[in-house]
Amino acid sequence: MHEAAHRTLFRTRALNDLAADRLCARPTWNDVKRYRKHHLGHHTFTGTDRDPDRSLSDPFPAARRAARKFARDLFGVSGVKRVVGLVLMDLEVLDYTVAAVTLRRPRGGRTAFDYVRAGVRNASGFVATNLALAGVLAASGHAWVYSAWAVAYLTTFGLFMRIRSLAEHACTERSTDPFRNTRILRAGILARLTVAPFRVNYHMEHRALVALPYFRLPKMHRMLRERSAIAEVTPGYAAVLATVTR
Repeated sequence: MHEAAHRTLFRTRALNDLAADRLCARPTWNDVKRYRKHHLGHHTFTGTDRDPDRSLSDPFPAARRAARKFARDLFGVSGVKRVVGLVLMDLEVLDYTVAAVTLRRPRGGRTAFDYVRAGVRNASGFVATNLALAGVLAASGHAWVYSAWAVAYLTTFGLFMRIRSLAEHACTERSTDPFRNTRILRAGILARLTVAPFRVNYHMEHRALVALPYFRLPKMHRMLRERSAIAEVTPGYAAVLATVTR
């Protein structure tokens, strides 16, 4: 979904907007169009108070706060809150965001029918793709797998997203310079299977040139190192967690 938001997953606009939306975004209760608008705002205003993702990394370092947030993620508390927020965003009671802070939409004389219509429009893709997923699993005799999907969505999914956002920007210099407000991290097999898919550990390279597809990021990293444009690479995600919880 992230790659499609930058239109770098496929060559054509239609595949980035439609295929990625149905196959990547909708199953996880999202959509490419809304995410793209939010995420490009993050790229435009990173390191400033106008960054829509600022709240994800701003309160750190903070050991107790980090421990509470990780525990809430792992035990599903944050997941349930996210679901409630997504319902309200689909109804357009709240503005769309992927961060912890949401802005309340002005009511402007809207009726109950307006909210219901918005909910159907925004949530239909999520409902349809998850019904299809559950149906295929049930038809193949493995309906229980869908419950594992739902539990993961409420727990580890949020935990991995939080770790990723902290790794990218938490405890970095407050600056609009992508070489100062963003990290590059080493990512082993375990990290790439969980918090760092699609080479997102090369986040500084991605911030410097957002039109570059994910599979070109390692090459760009090597070019920047050869030109001494970057000097520091964080050893891994564990090192970032040590920093934000100190």
